[in-house]
Amino acid sequence: MSAAKRQLKLGAVTYGVGGPGSPYLWLDEDIPLDASVNINWYIEQARLAEAAKFDLIFIVDSQFITADSPPHYLNRLEPLTLLSALAVSTTHLGLVATMTTSYNDPFNIARRLASLELISGGRSGWNVVTSGDAGAASNFSRDEHYDYDTRYARGLEFVQVCQGLWDSYEEDAFPRDRATRAFLDPSKQHALRHKGDHFQVVGPLNVSRSPQGQPVIFQAGDSDQGRDLGATIGEGIFTHSPTIEQAQAFYTDLKGRAVAKGRDPDHIVIMPGAPVFVGDTDDEAREIEHDLQERDKDFDRALAELGRPFAWHDFRQYDLDAPFPQEALVYAERGFRTGAEKIARLAKDNDFTLRQTVEFISAPRKTPFAGSPATVAIRIQEWFEARALDGLNYSVGHPSQWRRFREEVIPILQERGIVRTEYESTTLRGNLGLPTPENRYTRSRKAVLSRT
Repeated sequence: MSAAKRQLKLGAVTYGVGGPGSPYLWLDEDIPLDASVNINWYIEQARLAEAAKFDLIFIVDSQFITADSPPHYLNRLEPLTLLSALAVSTTHLGLVATMTTSYNDPFNIARRLASLELISGGRSGWNVVTSGDAGAASNFSRDEHYDYDTRYARGLEFVQVCQGLWDSYEEDAFPRDRATRAFLDPSKQHALRHKGDHFQVVGPLNVSRSPQGQPVIFQAGDSDQGRDLGATIGEGIFTHSPTIEQAQAFYTDLKGRAVAKGRDPDHIVIMPGAPVFVGDTDDEAREIEHDLQERDKDFDRALAELGRPFAWHDFRQYDLDAPFPQEALVYAERGFRTGAEKIARLAKDNDFTLRQTVEFISAPRKTPFAGSPATVAIRIQEWFEARALDGLNYSVGHPSQWRRFREEVIPILQERGIVRTEYESTTLRGNLGLPTPENRYTRSRKAVLSRT
């Protein structure tokens, strides 16, 4: 990603019938009522994203729900199963799945991702999460969720084990020579023999190396531990920043941490998620923005969903007009602690009651990317050139807005040279401008040969 060739990267995030903050998206008559489990709907969105030259489609996931979870969370397809179908329905689009390191084992995840790599021709990515939904523990035979430090230490080791397993076979490990009856070159197969604090994995993995070497690692934690994990292993970073100043601060902090760890900051692509509202004029776009946000506004749902970062603590038990219950923070210790702390701090700094806190969080508010197609394109370009982002994750919501972004905003960005007009590569790494990691055993062999 040299300065001369730097271009905006684009991700499409699908929430089917409606994710957090959009519980009534499914009321849009242009969205199938079963969108979240309708493979044909996903295939259509993936093909639309690919036609617009998006880099990737991103599938979010979690391991625990309640009746208060957003509609999309209540009934959705498992990410890797879904992406396997999209892999044979697209040719260039990257396929990124959210999978937890807290409730999986490295060998299984490494094998499933390596399989998606071969099915897609090297287009897979893994959004590494440690699970913020503390209730997930009860679905995996644990009495309680891992504490913060354990989650992130386990997460780091988990990824490192997977990366080791993905190096099980060197690129030319399979000669498949019928004349000599040689299917495998045993010297190019390597057992990992890992013994760590959290995992013991012998290996080797039973899936060969892919065209892009290894899946691209994405990460989305915003806590200090999360940012440090992202700076250590992340190649793509998912985040949220409501202002350009906050986005620049995150960008500088994350890439600075990566440099401190000896990494090239240009080998990390930062892609904040952001809602986009497009109208014929700036004023019309703001009206659309307000109207769509108002449609999703529901105090009772917002009060119920407030519990998610607090390990689904039920805030309906409190007096709505009493001060926000700061003591509820204790429930977030094994949940989405960073998000919960932000909410509690907001309430404390403003002397909000519980009712005022919910109303403030769920109130319609202006977003950075709303306006005419030209205005939205200019604003995205400003953020990009100001090093507030390397890419943008577009939330696929109302079909009419999704269409306008693809057909009216992206062409302007393409004319300005900000977004590609053709794919550069058949792999996700190639299109993101990321290097292909050399197999560690091949690299060691070359180092030995260079010394002889």
